[in-house]
Amino acid sequence: MTTEVQHPAAVGWTAFAAAVMFVIGVFDVIQGFVALFKDEIYVVGQSGLIITTDYTAWGWALIVWGAVLIVAALSLLTAGGFGRWFSIIVVALNMIAQFAFFPAYPLWGVVAIGLSLAVLWALTLGWSSVRKEIGS
Repeated sequence: MTTEVQHPAAVGWTAFAAAVMFVIGVFDVIQGFVALFKDEIYVVGQSGLIITTDYTAWGWALIVWGAVLIVAALSLLTAGGFGRWFSIIVVALNMIAQFAFFPAYPLWGVVAIGLSLAVLWALTLGWSSVRKEIGS
């Protein structure tokens, strides 16, 4: 016999997670366009940015990655298992990728990692409650 624990705040946290992922995705798209059109923003000098690729390629990668984050955020709103696991994987990868920006933007890296941790926590909180409330 299994007892299902109800988490009334889980739906709100899932909405928070979707909103944060959407905003981070939009920021990534904006950063991608900045890398395409004004790449001197990302030049760090002698300290060396971990990213050693062409800024045009990096810009396109950020645009695509931002779109993936936006899709993951929208997939959460369906309350399906795929959306949850896809979002967990995408946010975890995004959190790891933020370490590449530390030499250029340490404050942004810390904020992005903190938000990613909050999203991961929200996605692991009472998913059965979310499915019951949002999903069918």
